[in-house]
Amino acid sequence: MKLATWNVNGIRAREAQVAAFLDEERPDVLCLQELKAPVAKVPASLCERAGYHCRWHGETAYSGVALLVSRALAPEPPAFFHPAFDHETRIVAAALPGVTVASIYVPNGGKDLAAKLRFLEALDAWAGERHAAGERLVLAGDLNVAHTDLDVHERERKPGAVGQLPEERALFDRLLARGLVDLTRALHPGDGTVFSWWAPWRNLRQRNIGWRIDYLLASAPLLAATRSCAPRPAFGTSDHAPVVAELALP
Repeated sequence: MKLATWNVNGIRAREAQVAAFLDEERPDVLCLQELKAPVAKVPASLCERAGYHCRWHGETAYSGVALLVSRALAPEPPAFFHPAFDHETRIVAAALPGVTVASIYVPNGGKDLAAKLRFLEALDAWAGERHAAGERLVLAGDLNVAHTDLDVHERERKPGAVGQLPEERALFDRLLARGLVDLTRALHPGDGTVFSWWAPWRNLRQRNIGWRIDYLLASAPLLAATRSCAPRPAFGTSDHAPVVAELALP
């Protein structure tokens, strides 16, 4: 099973790139964030993508998430749903064979930190409920938190910066304590060069001066089946890179 997540920073601006990504990577599940478009304005080439069951969940000009599930993985349309704490079209989930996958776009928090913390708290509670019920989870998306200093280039480390605040990182710790594993970090321990977002100026991406804020968090039993999980920093023109994981699952 191949799972991918990507904050596209505008689905209309990235139409051709998303199509190319689907053709090249052929993910079984693709989670997208920051669509900046309601379903009526999702490009026709993607809205009902051949070979995929698609759920687009967006609003004009900001936010928005999507889940694309391969028909090879799920011949029948999966049960897409939105947890009760969804607001501003920031989460969509699907019950798939053996696993529940969610595409998540956590608020940035720069203008309303309290709203971001409330969202993270609700996500933590929801993950806890699902874990207690024995479900296997994959939480995929732009969580807008650099979990530790290792996830921020040393030139970008600022203790008072939103995305690096102790209260945000504490909530991330709580989320991981719900039986989840950060797949990229588990496979790249100690590597301080793995980033998924770069500010769009001063050639920071080319110089790899970035943050890691896009994640695939999976229930711990899935780690043993994970062959790879890493960003694709050379792909696309969004300020975020796709993150792709391959698991040895049916």
